[in-house]
Amino acid sequence: MATTLGELAVRYGCTVQGDPDVPISRVGTLLDAAGEAISFLANPAYRKQLAATHAAAVILAPEDAAQCPVSCLITDNPYALYARIATDLNPSSEAAPGVHASAVVGEDADIAPGVCISAKVCIGSGVRLAQGVFIGPGCVIGDRCELGTGTRLTANVTLCADTRIGARGLVHAGAVLGADGFGIARDGDRWIKVPQLGGLRLGDDVEVGANTTIDRGAIEDTIIGDGVKLDNQVQVGHNVRIGEHTVVAGCVAIAGSVTIGKRCMIGGAAGIVGHIALGDDVVISAFTFVSHSLGQAGVYSGSMPVDRSARWRRNAARLRHLDELAKKVRALEKKLAENEVAYSVHEKDESK
Repeated sequence: MATTLGELAVRYGCTVQGDPDVPISRVGTLLDAAGEAISFLANPAYRKQLAATHAAAVILAPEDAAQCPVSCLITDNPYALYARIATDLNPSSEAAPGVHASAVVGEDADIAPGVCISAKVCIGSGVRLAQGVFIGPGCVIGDRCELGTGTRLTANVTLCADTRIGARGLVHAGAVLGADGFGIARDGDRWIKVPQLGGLRLGDDVEVGANTTIDRGAIEDTIIGDGVKLDNQVQVGHNVRIGEHTVVAGCVAIAGSVTIGKRCMIGGAAGIVGHIALGDDVVISAFTFVSHSLGQAGVYSGSMPVDRSARWRRNAARLRHLDELAKKVRALEKKLAENEVAYSVHEKDESK
């Protein structure tokens, strides 16, 4: 979809520097963009590439505008504006509504007008699909599942029974939503399966990455709030609750019955033990092991090498007091230095 720089500025409420009539039809990187491509500068690490860019225009922050050799859009959040413009220039292809001949659909499924059901899809009993839902090839939708307006399942997605997804959801290939959680009870030398009787609820505008798995609840539902974004290969255990607009990077493992607040950011390959809570606006660095609740907003990091559990716990407990111990050592060193000075003065006085 071709447009002009001025039209983009009006649409998104930002400032043009340069020619507003520059045509824009695609996006590109600072190094490779040319012709009618628009690029962006959001990370200072790429600032040195700005001077040599051949892009038609660049999206950037006010402090970078003076160094831009081409026309630009000035905004306080260049990356977010780039995301919106890239979406406008690359709209999703509209699938034709209808049910493919190879699909198997439950007789009592409630399918709204405008739904597209692709080849080899299997839809169970009591399923409800709202207007504009797209079901990609090979998807399996279990009994009593519900999908909100405009939600898309790309390919080979499995929704187990009693999974509900709100409006405008996006689930990528291979994801499994609503499978049984890891509920087992020890009975002597063996394990007994605990029935997983809850469901799974995803809010509006949730995105689930490829091969990510979210377990159903053991009794109550597992709940994923509005606007949550889960990367590829994330594991979410049963009865987890994730607050609105939280983002979780790839390979994170969240054990059962964890509560995560709103607007949290969980870095890649982090691990979160079960039955704890993270407050709103908590940020967890990549590869961090979270072993206890974190109620206060802020950035948290840390992990320790594997060891025998008893010694690991003792060391972890002592490590929490390391800063306090360092302050005590500094105080003792200062006191020792003062004593040495006093002793030196005393020796001089004695020698007179």
